[in-house]
Amino acid sequence: MPFDCRHRQRFGPGACLSGCPAAPPIFDVVRVGRAGDLPPADPAFIDVAVLDMHCGWPNLGHGAILQAMQNALCDLAGPLAEAGIGFRALSYDVRGGGVVPEPPGDRHQLYIGTGGPGHLDPRMNDGRSDGSQGVVEDPSWEPRVFALFDAIRASRSAALLAVCHTFGVMCRWLGVADAVLRGPAKGGKSAGIVENVLSGEALAHPWFSAFSKELPDGRRHYVLDSRLYDLVPRAERPAGVAALSHEAADESGSGDQSAAEGGPGGRALTMLEAARDEGGVMPRILGVNHHPEIVNRPRLLVTLEKEYARGAVSREWYEERRAGLTEPVADERGDGLLHLTSRYTFMGPLRFHLHTLALRRGRDDLRARIGPAHDSVIGRIS
Repeated sequence: MPFDCRHRQRFGPGACLSGCPAAPPIFDVVRVGRAGDLPPADPAFIDVAVLDMHCGWPNLGHGAILQAMQNALCDLAGPLAEAGIGFRALSYDVRGGGVVPEPPGDRHQLYIGTGGPGHLDPRMNDGRSDGSQGVVEDPSWEPRVFALFDAIRASRSAALLAVCHTFGVMCRWLGVADAVLRGPAKGGKSAGIVENVLSGEALAHPWFSAFSKELPDGRRHYVLDSRLYDLVPRAERPAGVAALSHEAADESGSGDQSAAEGGPGGRALTMLEAARDEGGVMPRILGVNHHPEIVNRPRLLVTLEKEYARGAVSREWYEERRAGLTEPVADERGDGLLHLTSRYTFMGPLRFHLHTLALRRGRDDLRARIGPAHDSVIGRIS
């Protein structure tokens, strides 16, 4: 189930930098740093809302999400061009600019939330405590984002995919887990390639049960981690919310991830679903506490080197990210397992929902050409 475009499979990753078929106007990006930056709706574009939670901090995740969107649209570039339809990623600076996209309607049906620094409760970011990572922010965005999430959940068709920091915001919105700073007993920040464990709910899920069948033991899978906080589940959670994975437990109590490998699921929640698509297969609201968007590590390593060379990031930040991007996976399938996680926890759902938007907008001839590509996303399990 290769969630990659035919162009990159044929010509290699370098082809994306010089001759991507999904370049503008098939896929474009508009930064919305304040309300006045929002362009008017255009019938020639399908607008996707990216909730940028980085609060102005340097990062690799935002660009990787945009790259994943462009890659997912590459195979549709010809039909989209013929139909005169393009996609725009409207990237809203939620925490830094206080800009929150409008609820689902004619403009937005797909929302994608990024990672970001600091405490998951914006009121706790005083710029001084270890957990705030120097972030000071106006918390007035949070109730507006919660209202947006309520509207997405109430919709029958809108979708939300959330990684890392936005996952934590989702946990606060749903009241399913509390953020606990990872102290010395847990080894401090969890960074690099670690193991997570699928839950029983995931094994019974029509999408993630297919993921389970491709894992060596059916449950344990590699993720690319970068988190200061554990999301510790509460005793109860709302109806319709599924806890899909947890951290691998370190039974020794040392906080050493190597001791956790092969162990059962730990306390920290690492993936949840709050709604499913009308077909009953694909998650419609999905949050993960890792970075499945950072799947093309060699390409992102080049980006990282350029950022450091121009002085845009600190040595400490550079070294931590470089370690995660160059860390080998100690398994006979190597990077394949890391890619497998990305396919099921982000790339596949992203492609499905983007293609769904194209199908809704397109004429009969466009739907005839997009349909097979869309169906192939879930074809293995449907």
